[in-house]
Amino acid sequence: MTDPIADYLTRLRNALKAKHKVVEIPASNLKIEMTKILKEKGYILNYKIDEEKNYQGSIKIALKYHPVDGTPAIKTLKRISKPGLRRYCNTDSIPRVLNGLGVAILSTSKGVITDKEAKDLKVGGEILCYVY
Repeated sequence: MTDPIADYLTRLRNALKAKHKVVEIPASNLKIEMTKILKEKGYILNYKIDEEKNYQGSIKIALKYHPVDGTPAIKTLKRISKPGLRRYCNTDSIPRVLNGLGVAILSTSKGVITDKEAKDLKVGGEILCYVY
């Protein structure tokens, strides 16, 4: 697989379109950190790391929907930095997603963090994806 992050986002996107309650994704440290950010920002209900399936393990993510009309909490998942064209930003050029309503997930020297945390820590890095 050439782009595991794009695969992660596509699996989430497909599960949301199909109105699944749970989606299972092959695990990696980067995907686990991205899932933690989605949980703490309220885009997903919960997640569980299952290491019994195979050597790699898997992440089971419980998706979040609006209780009345059933719309998903995640409207858009957009991959920014791709293997063919990496996108980096410094402290001054960290993007704001939907004027601060969305979240940009960055891979920095301080770990995988959100755009707001990167501004507070004054670090730049690779822009992995936008979530809103």
